[in-house]
Amino acid sequence: MTQLLLLIVFLLVLGHVPPGRSEFKRCWNGQGACRTYCTKYETFMHLCPDASLCCIPYGLKPPVPHKPENV
Repeated sequence: MTQLLLLIVFLLVLGHVPPGRSEFKRCWNGQGACRTYCTKYETFMHLCPDASLCCIPYGLKPPVPHKPENV
């Protein structure tokens, strides 16, 4: 009976553990990483599903679209 109770408690605790560490989650087509803070060599693009930052190295940042001037 004790083993059954231990198994139930273990399964309940295991259900509340997040699936993996957030810094290893990938974002922006696998080019960035979800982290709490971006390093000084990275820029913030958008939020990941777990509300952490999607950090992308400066070299991979997409170009800013050029707005045509109104004449």
